[in-house]
Formats: sequence, C-alpha cells, structure tokens
Amino acid sequence: MMPQEELRLERLPAHVGMVMDGNGRWAKERGLPRVMGHHAGVKAVERVVQAAKDWGIRTLSLYAFSTENWKRPQGEVLGLMGLFRYYLRSKLDRLREERARLRFAGRLEDLPEDIREILRESEEATRDNDAITVVICINYGGRQEVLDAVNRILAQGTPGPVDDQAFRRHLYLPDLPDPDLLIRSSGELRMSNFWLYQGAYSEYYFSSLYWPDFGPEEFEKALRDYAGRERRYGDARAR
Repeated sequence: MMPQEELRLERLPAHVGMVMDGNGRWAKERGLPRVMGHHAGVKAVERVVQAAKDWGIRTLSLYAFSTENWKRPQGEVLGLMGLFRYYLRSKLDRLREERARLRFAGRLEDLPEDIREILRESEEATRDNDAITVVICINYGGRQEVLDAVNRILAQGTPGPVDDQAFRRHLYLPDLPDPDLLIRSSGELRMSNFWLYQGAYSEYYFSSLYWPDFGPEEFEKALRDYAGRERRYGDARAR
C-alpha cells in the first residue's frame, strides 16, 4: 500500500458522507444493551473525524439520526438524544481546538428545544473554524429534504420552471458541496435515505465492519478505493 504522501490530493474526495450503521448488532454480539453500541459508536466518530482531518478532507458528513429512527424503542431514542447532548457539550472545546466547524442538517425544528439550543451554540462557537467542516445529519431524511424544498418553493409561488440551481437554494444546507464519496458500515448495501439529491453522482464504498469497529485503517481503504476510480458523470468520453 502506498504511503499517504504518494496518494495525490487531487485524487481524494472533498466531501465524504458516512452512514454509521451496526451499533446495535455490535452490542448484541457482545451481550450488551443497544445503547452501549451507540456509546462505542461515538468513539468511532472521534477516530474518523481525526482521520478525515489528517487526510485533508474538507467536509465530513455523518448520518447520526434519521427521520425514521423515531420508530425505534423509546428507551433507545432517549438514549440517543442523551448522547447528542453529552457529545456536543463535552467535545465542543476539543473541536474548537482542532479548528473543526460544526453544521447540522435535518428537520431540526422537530428536536427537543434544549438540543436545538445546543446545536445553535455549537454552530456559532465553531463558525470561523476552517480545518474541516463536520456536518451532523440529525432527524434527517433525503426524501423529506426534497419534499421540504418543494414545499418552500410552492409557498413562494415561484413562477415558471425550477432548475437545479434554484432547487438547491431550498435544501437544508444550500452551500454544502455534493458528497464525492459515500461510505456505509456494517455490510448493508444501501444508503437508507441519505443525501438522495446531492448524492446522484457520488461514489459508494461499503464496509463489512460494524460502525464501532470502524477506524482510520478502514477509512484509508475507502479513500484509496475512491482514488482508483474514474468519475465520468455520465460522459462516456471521459474513459
């Protein structure tokens, strides 16, 4: 395997999106409550954020809680909400030291008020950081984002056809670059409603590891796999 300096920066993705799957199964195989798998998953988040920063990835988006996750047992949902509170409060100083900018995407208005306040404070405290942007997708669903964008356009009474540029202005984070690489852990071969519109031409990498076992080595494998691909965006002439 080539050392890091031999992997050219132009072959690396600017935006990597992560579907962090497998926390529950990781815990079950160890005879632990599912919430313990989520706690272990937080450690994996820390490892991957650091690895992405070390590789010079500009944007890392993390699918933390989907619009469908509310259907999970109430105890698990409450545990996840508690984890969000703990992680953002306890890690904010470290993220500022690392010059990481925090942003959030999803139907944030449906979250508990205290969590919304934490999100606002985190975004404001890290607004000027420029080493890496970490986007946490919470209460997020790709279909819901598209529907919300359509409803915003309809509410404005926009006349005439809507092109891609006009549509994007109504997404949750209009200025966010499209993900170049989407990674999913746990061996499942689907993206589960993540960045449906923005990921139209993303490259996919599926890892067999459960999310709590995901770390810098597996992240590097995904980057090297991506670097070996040829992106054509539908243009056969690029071959």
